[in-house]
Amino acid sequence: MSVGTLTACSGGDYCGELQNYAESAKNLDIKDSAAVDKMLSEAKKVSKSAPDDLKDDWKIVIDYADKAKDANGDTGKLTELAKSDGEKIAPAFEAITKQAKDTCKVEIEG
Repeated sequence: MSVGTLTACSGGDYCGELQNYAESAKNLDIKDSAAVDKMLSEAKKVSKSAPDDLKDDWKIVIDYADKAKDANGDTGKLTELAKSDGEKIAPAFEAITKQAKDTCKVEIEG
């Protein structure tokens, strides 16, 4: 177990905040800007207590969610976002969900 992982779950609220994020992201309709806003708020909270090796991944997720929120449910804009940022978001989200499952025992739906 790395020092970052130990710090994340013993010295902060990362796992608890991650659980809140997972709940807000569950069955998320990316076209529902209020739901995206709630998820974004939870993502920003959890990113502050995230282990150092996941901070960049959380930044990518937050940037993507900000852009999705700005699309305001516009399917064309959301499709363009998926095309332009899809290659960045997938590995970042994968790293976050793997760490969530392995360290915090939290399942995040993608």
